[in-house]
Amino acid sequence: MSYTHTVTVALSYEDATARTREALAEQGFGVLTEVDIKATFHKKLGAAAAEAVGDYVILGACNPTLASKALAAEPELGALLPCNVVVRRGPGDERTTVEAIDPQTMVKLSASDQVREVADDADTRLQAALEAISGA
Repeated sequence: MSYTHTVTVALSYEDATARTREALAEQGFGVLTEVDIKATFHKKLGAAAAEAVGDYVILGACNPTLASKALAAEPELGALLPCNVVVRRGPGDERTTVEAIDPQTMVKLSASDQVREVADDADTRLQAALEAISGA
């Protein structure tokens, strides 16, 4: 089962991360949280674990309008928010991967028509952001 949309780009990790932030903003998403996995692994597990994962950040992206609609329909959907977007580049990789949660995952967990509408809108926006990142 696929639960993400993915693009792989010929950009540095830093450039891909910056472009991801820009593309998300263009689609109405702000970044609420940022988890630097490499730094966290380094602090908690040591340098070897950090180097093994490579550059890896999880951006918690939120479109307030969509989040508001989703929570109005089903308050428990907050457990699935924000929409996580990963930017990662493994050791020795020449390309950077950007992955966004597939909002249709929410639809599989809810029978609500309102949730389906929000998921469809979020899906369209996240896929447009990924297309912008890849230059498509």
